[in-house]
Amino acid sequence: MPRIIDVVQAPDQGANEMVHRVPEHGSGDFRIGSQVIVRENQDAVFYRDGKALDVFGPGRHTITTANIPLLIDILGLGWRGSSPFTAEVYFVNMRDFIDQKWGTPEPIAMRDKDLGLVRLRANGRYSMAVTDPQMFVAKIVGTQGLYRTSDIEDYLRGILVSRLTDLLGETKLGLFDLPGMYDELSAALRAKAAEDFEALGITLKAMYIQSISPTEETQKAIDERAAMGAIGDMQRYLQYQAAKSMRDAAAAAGGGEAGSLTGAGVGLGAGMGMGAGMAGIIGQAMAAGAAGQSGAAAPVPDVMTVAEAAAYLKVNEEALQELLDSGQVKGKKIGGDFRISRKTLDDFLNS
Repeated sequence: MPRIIDVVQAPDQGANEMVHRVPEHGSGDFRIGSQVIVRENQDAVFYRDGKALDVFGPGRHTITTANIPLLIDILGLGWRGSSPFTAEVYFVNMRDFIDQKWGTPEPIAMRDKDLGLVRLRANGRYSMAVTDPQMFVAKIVGTQGLYRTSDIEDYLRGILVSRLTDLLGETKLGLFDLPGMYDELSAALRAKAAEDFEALGITLKAMYIQSISPTEETQKAIDERAAMGAIGDMQRYLQYQAAKSMRDAAAAAGGGEAGSLTGAGVGLGAGMGMGAGMAGIIGQAMAAGAAGQSGAAAPVPDVMTVAEAAAYLKVNEEALQELLDSGQVKGKKIGGDFRISRKTLDDFLNS
């Protein structure tokens, strides 16, 4: 004979446990007249056959045909007194859940006005509260089949990451502009995700973006760009080196006053010669390198493989494949391989 549950309660629901199920597995056998004990910051939702039914607030309740009419109507028990019925009860934690963490499990691909294609990671914190327990149980438990806190948090995290990806695509901010926009982006992300949370019976109370950082590959590209920027000021660097050589040569000249003057003159001439020599050597090397690069560079084909197109965009093949799969870059699939036109890549970079 099935075990009859006469007292329904969740006394050990912790502050971080969103939902507590009674019984833990399967359906419970409840009797008309059983006691339902709901503590402060809890609501108890009866659930049966894919539907969230009656809700009990804090206090002690007795299951009767009067206070649980929806379940009684479904079962057709009428006035059969102590007849048992099967259902599940979900005790929903109505406290504010603060300091909830979120982050991107995989990097987000984004077009950047300075660097081209970049891949970013983001993380932050948010706070929320369940405001409609019946809707929450219907949508989270009934539709998604989730009631463990870790599973619910993963589901909500997925919503936030999806909305952040959409937000970054809409704002078109460059990677170097993002750190100064965290407050504005946090407010915009909260506004975007609020409707999704409300549809689950949850109110999103606060949202914070703590970090948006490049992946290791993107950081390497940033470092290379910074190095090229430093080389771009080569003229001033050569002038500084020439002046330093002149000073060192003059200081190295020995002797007295006459010797000092003579040495200074010799040092000055040597320093100038050394500075000019350095400038000439480095200038020739840079010119030769530029000429060698222009002469050795292979012509860019009009139609490229994935590897060639990735090299053309200066990204790895996985990043380009993501763009092809998402439709951001159009390619023609021939057999098992993609072919991409150079015009398509140029249009993508200039869009």
